[in-house]
Amino acid sequence: MAIVKLSALNRRRWELFKRNRRGFWSFWIFLVLFAFSLLAPVIANDRPILVQYKGEFLFPLVVDYPEEKFGGFLARTDFRDPVNQEEIEANGWILWPPIRYSYNTVNNDLPMPAPSRPAFQLTWEEACVKYPLGAKDPNCIFGNLNWLGTDDQGRDVFARLLYGFLLSVAFGLILTAISSVIGVVAGAVQGYFGGWTDLLFQRFIDVWTSMPTLYLLIILSAFIIPTFWILLFILVLFSWTSLVGVVRAEFLRARNFEYVRAARALGLSNVKIMFKHLLPNALVSTVTFMPFILSGSVTTLTALDYLGFGLPAGSPSLGELLQQGRNNLQAPWLGITGFLVLSVMLSLLVFVGEAVRDALDPRKTFA
Repeated sequence: MAIVKLSALNRRRWELFKRNRRGFWSFWIFLVLFAFSLLAPVIANDRPILVQYKGEFLFPLVVDYPEEKFGGFLARTDFRDPVNQEEIEANGWILWPPIRYSYNTVNNDLPMPAPSRPAFQLTWEEACVKYPLGAKDPNCIFGNLNWLGTDDQGRDVFARLLYGFLLSVAFGLILTAISSVIGVVAGAVQGYFGGWTDLLFQRFIDVWTSMPTLYLLIILSAFIIPTFWILLFILVLFSWTSLVGVVRAEFLRARNFEYVRAARALGLSNVKIMFKHLLPNALVSTVTFMPFILSGSVTTLTALDYLGFGLPAGSPSLGELLQQGRNNLQAPWLGITGFLVLSVMLSLLVFVGEAVRDALDPRKTFA
């Protein structure tokens, strides 16, 4: 197994990063939470992970099985149907996820009108009132209970939080990566060539950043349904400018250094000089900003979903959960859970950003 050896400079940066205890532990906590959310389909789902039926192994998580396979007549099997469960268990067994709800699963057997209270606020008898035998019913188990309650449509809040966390982080990571690449290239071109190129580009950025992004999204939502990728494309159009100024300043500062002049004298192309010799110096300040750009991307998506101009209706969204909390003040668990998840996520990202800033600061010492 190959062992990656860090240079003296990178070892120093890693030690500085670890010395920021708050940022270091926030980094690992965030990684654990993100890894946990990546397993959302096998943690919270209304389909079994594995089914053994008449000697055959089935994988409902990845394959849609017709109900006729289990003696029914529908085109798609509803594994939550007690009739189908009895048929399968009579001829095999079922391995369920810990939570038997997906983000869009509607619980039609709630013990009270939706939005229903979290299960930990109910007695065992109240939580199991929907089952024929009450609390003695074997189906009244952990996975069938809504431990964080349901929203106003009867969907499990924990499942929507889990999928919403994954969706928000994935959206933020993709948006940050794409906008950073575009911003770095644009800033590099401006700073390296300077002159009229820099002047005209700056005027274009001034005009572009003055456009009201929210109003444009409101107008576009009247013509098209803003899906995940359409919304990502629109936000990339207006978020790539965040790193241009930083990269431009680094290239303007270093473009006339001796090693750059020597590279030109040796006949190296402008592209090679820009991205092989100058870009590594600019990446230090660029990487410092990335955790903050990621947190800003997550906040933007949440705000758009809260206002109703974000992802399509029904998508697992933290902003939509906060909107439900506002519309259902009699169900405070909706707003509280959404706020706690969002605040913890953004706090972790900000703490990681502070640790990265300290690690890349050349003036920082171990004292």
